[in-house]
Amino acid sequence: MASPDPEPRPGWDEYYLALADMTARRSPCLSRQVGCVIVSGGRIIATGYNGPPSGIPHCGECARKRAPGAGWEVCRAIHAEQNAILSCARSGTAVRDATLYCTCFPCSVCARMILNLDVRRIVFRAPYPDQLSRILLAERGFALRGGDGFFAYGREGGE
Repeated sequence: MASPDPEPRPGWDEYYLALADMTARRSPCLSRQVGCVIVSGGRIIATGYNGPPSGIPHCGECARKRAPGAGWEVCRAIHAEQNAILSCARSGTAVRDATLYCTCFPCSVCARMILNLDVRRIVFRAPYPDQLSRILLAERGFALRGGDGFFAYGREGGE
């Protein structure tokens, strides 16, 4: 008797985004939980989630909700992408030509960091309303491609 067909294996982008989803669950953020995974040469080199800097207590309430109209500058959290990048910096791990997987589109601050690191691809699941980020990425040659439940920005010569 033949066994039932196994579920199809996920593609790499889907697999690493699922890991970013799991990483986001570690976030103590009261507003939005974001996770990030950086992959180079088929290996995970860093993960990160949004939250306050090490040694700083978690928020008791969301500062952005306390100050309507205020932006990220009143938030005590470090973004998921920044935490993953800092993890690479602490360990001396190069990020050049890596792929960054994130549960949402990077803000313009994170996009500038990502561009200076020469990341080759950015794969994300959810949009984020930051037009400057899209402009900066386009100026650097990143083009948006849709996937099955995700989007990817890649540079010329990217994967």
